[in-house]
Amino acid sequence: MTFPVPTIAESTARQLRDIQNALPGESIDTGTDSDYAVRANTVSAVADGLYAYQGWIVRQIFPDTADPENLELHARTRNIYRKKATRSAGSASITGTAGKVLPVGAQIRAEGISVNTTAVCTIGDDGTGVVAVRNTATGSATNKATAIAATLVSPPEGINSAVIVGPLTGGTDQETDTDLLARYLEVLRKPPAGGNQYDYKRWALEVDGVSSAYVAPLRRGLGTVDVAITSANDLPSQELIETVRAYIEDRRPVTAKDTLVVAPTKKPVDFEVQIKTNGLTIEQVKPLVADVITDFMSRLEPGQELVISQLETQISLISGVTDRKIISPSTNVEAVIDETTWEWLRPGDIAVKPFPQGNTGK
Repeated sequence: MTFPVPTIAESTARQLRDIQNALPGESIDTGTDSDYAVRANTVSAVADGLYAYQGWIVRQIFPDTADPENLELHARTRNIYRKKATRSAGSASITGTAGKVLPVGAQIRAEGISVNTTAVCTIGDDGTGVVAVRNTATGSATNKATAIAATLVSPPEGINSAVIVGPLTGGTDQETDTDLLARYLEVLRKPPAGGNQYDYKRWALEVDGVSSAYVAPLRRGLGTVDVAITSANDLPSQELIETVRAYIEDRRPVTAKDTLVVAPTKKPVDFEVQIKTNGLTIEQVKPLVADVITDFMSRLEPGQELVISQLETQISLISGVTDRKIISPSTNVEAVIDETTWEWLRPGDIAVKPFPQGNTGK
């Protein structure tokens, strides 16, 4: 039963009642502007603050209601720490005179982008070169899905200032309270067990930059455990894969035969959808259908099958859509996981068309 915390008015009324009961037969002024009322209100205000503080203390006892700082304290008792934001990385294409060298740390900038080179690049005989770059800022906002024209700051002699940067991937935000709490509760519900599949998933998720991890025991035979990771709902960099592999190697049982950390293989799925609408033109509904399909596909995990009936249900919920039929793919799409492949279904081309005249779509 919840403890009933009195309001300030209720506390004041109780005090004035007790004063009257303590002085029976005497004429006592307990009006709102009386000395007794003023003193009682002051005490009630102090008590209300103490009640509020006690309520705050109780919330800090439980990790799912604790403030961020105290949630981190709970997590630390299980050796779990909030993951830091990471920088996106990719490559930049440069041009110039053959044999000229662009050093490490060269700055490249464009609107909304600031990256530094992380390796030495020598211009090839064809007058071009490709160099690895890393963003100077952190967070998922630093990811760029397409290449962008940029400028090389203070280019060395013989190297052009015009540069093409991107795509950039791997940038992640600082871990949210929700995700930190989920990892903490996962340890409580599935405590370390000497190297079972939950341990491998937990180890992978402890590395900065890893957004999700999936485990396939015995994928390559007895004694093998394979882990697929993603970063910011995209493929991880090779550097992140190696970091996770080294992290797991330091923690996995010595009796395990082999552990492999991999990036899933994207398998694009093209869609052809016939739509019947009411109050919307086909041109108006096309982007709505594309958004629903993209959102649905983005929530599929590596190795998870695409169930057509589930997607059709989501399309049916679009306001103005009265009927729908997914022509292609015509059946559920399986994501293969075997000793050489770990498929991850992603949205490909999406074509939205009206039902043919006289066709109800049934």
